[in-house]
Amino acid sequence: MTITSDRELLTIVTELRSFFEGLREAGVVEVTVAAPTAELPPCAPGVAGIEAGGEVPCRQERLDEIRADLGDCQRCPLCRGRRQIVFGVGNPAAALVFVGEGPGREEDERGEPFVGEAGRLLDRILFAMGLERSQVYICNVIKCRPPGNRDPEPEEIAACEPFLKRQLAAIRPQLIVTLGRFAAQTLLQDEKPISRLRGTWREYAGIPVMPTFHPAYLLRSPAEKREVWEDMKQVMQRLASLRSG
Repeated sequence: MTITSDRELLTIVTELRSFFEGLREAGVVEVTVAAPTAELPPCAPGVAGIEAGGEVPCRQERLDEIRADLGDCQRCPLCRGRRQIVFGVGNPAAALVFVGEGPGREEDERGEPFVGEAGRLLDRILFAMGLERSQVYICNVIKCRPPGNRDPEPEEIAACEPFLKRQLAAIRPQLIVTLGRFAAQTLLQDEKPISRLRGTWREYAGIPVMPTFHPAYLLRSPAEKREVWEDMKQVMQRLASLRSG
């Protein structure tokens, strides 16, 4: 705001004096002014800063800060065979996050999750839900492609999992959908097979989680698409109730 005259300055001072006198009459004896959140350091994972209603003098991390910290990651042997780190894409304030297992060949080439045949099936699922990629956030547990698309090793999951947790803490989604066994077992810390985990609401860090089959599995077992659609209908209903509430 630009003050162009002494009269405007006098008006502002008068209004402020009236405002603070009103506070004093209401019994307010002290006013604390918080520091701008941009000047505060990022919160540690799991810590609620002032932006999240906590009392800790910190702010939520941003996705770009997490990606910068990941850097040219050399934390596990997968770095030796990758072309690109596949961090995640979508809305950084998404209400709904999809978490998959890890990048495949096309994802490794393009640096974006779910862009191969399984990704095109995920796009069709999103379309059926009335959603677009730009409205959700999509990421994987593992950020680098395992050789031959093999299953991730425990030490590889251990190296990447902290970054996934930081991503979810930064986004603060209302709902999470895990795609496939590894994503569900990693977030839920539950070793049950995905056939037993899917279709039932669980919870991660206070966020409702719907485990379901991975799109790559649906390409091999198209009969299971019906089960996934039943799971997504539950997700749509939950999203609608959250928006209306």
